[in-house]
Amino acid sequence: MHRMEAAVQDRNGLLAQMRRGAIEHCVLALLRGEERYAPELVEHLARSDGIMTSEGTIYPLLSRLRRDGLVDTTWRESASGPPRRYYRLTPSGEQALERFIREWSSFAAAVDEILEIRR
Repeated sequence: MHRMEAAVQDRNGLLAQMRRGAIEHCVLALLRGEERYAPELVEHLARSDGIMTSEGTIYPLLSRLRRDGLVDTTWRESASGPPRRYYRLTPSGEQALERFIREWSSFAAAVDEILEIRR
């Protein structure tokens, strides 16, 4: 394997690890105050560098969030095809998102501090 290929694989692996830890909360944040359906969530996530995802990742995540009571769903008719399932944040999902935001700020500040010390 060439050095460039190894660097790309290392970057992709690192991004995948970071993405796994944050994507659930990014989805909750996208649902704050607005109902969305899965392809719309994928589209929003794809616009953010490093957070890209696919419907194959989002659907199992949404199912788990629904099972955990963090999101709820409703079905709506669509003018362009079959009915669509829309997801919205529940009060428990809102609380989970608020906890994550508080912890994330503290965690990110700690990591940034450590990274700056070692530069």
